[in-house]
Amino acid sequence: MSIGQQTQAPENTGQDDKPGVVVRPPLLYAGALVLGLVIEFLLPSSLLDLTWLEPHQRVIGVAISTCGFVLLSLCMMEFRRAGTNVPTSLPANAVVASGPYAFSRNPIYVALSLIYLGIAVAVPSAWLMGLLVPVLVIMRYGVIAREETYLERKFGEAYLGYKDRVRRWL
Repeated sequence: MSIGQQTQAPENTGQDDKPGVVVRPPLLYAGALVLGLVIEFLLPSSLLDLTWLEPHQRVIGVAISTCGFVLLSLCMMEFRRAGTNVPTSLPANAVVASGPYAFSRNPIYVALSLIYLGIAVAVPSAWLMGLLVPVLVIMRYGVIAREETYLERKFGEAYLGYKDRVRRWL
């Protein structure tokens, strides 16, 4: 499979035809965002000294989040073009290796991280930034590892070849 191609999945309609992630990624990021904002409201963080950034922090935060939304949109277009599902609760129908997927195996998760980081900078909140660390750990071990095992099982050599060529994050 060359970069830009999609490999279709073998037919499998069984119950096991999904990655079995511990949490849906958008819910994880949204939950951490809400938790961080609640903690920020109750215990304002003073550890994050961004006074040097203050005049531009919102603009920088919005710019970072906007990059995340653009990347997310490009990823969704690639999934639609390949005819595969985006939600981790549904079966994968293809290995997408074009667009952002030619550079990262997980560009949707990079996009969600950029959106989250942009909000953390715009607020600014040490709580939000600090909560991004456990989110990324959960993503790596509770989502991505399970997705990779599932894709290896489902697509075999096609996915393994893609995995050898393209980095996990960036």
